Amino acid sequence: MEKEQAYTSTDKVQAYNTTVELLKSMYLEFKDLSKKKPDAAVSKSKIKITNRLLTRVRTVLNDEESIEFLDLLDEDDVPQVSDVTLILSQYEAAMDAFRKKYYGFNSSEREHQWYTK
Repeated sequence: MEKEQAYTSTDKVQAYNTTVELLKSMYLEFKDLSKKKPDAAVSKSKIKITNRLLTRVRTVLNDEESIEFLDLLDEDDVPQVSDVTLILSQYEAAMDAFRKKYYGFNSSEREHQWYTK
């Protein structure tokens, strides 16, 4: 028995397309930095930049179950690089799950596509 296809909005697909590569790039940067200096403090300006991106990513994921596990960075807490890396990895995993859920091969159209309302 086939699973019923889930659908998302074109606005969320646009936001996904805008943010996914930025998220991957940011995650890789922090991941590399985490290998060198995992305990280093993250500057407030980097926290603001990161939260600005994560806030936009949250608009894509706001109806997904994973949203309850996705936090923004606390500017007053001054997180370490390893903390930021962990949070970004969670967002990246949630974005991958979003794509798997709403993007696939449409056999009647014979092409890969987003499933939107």
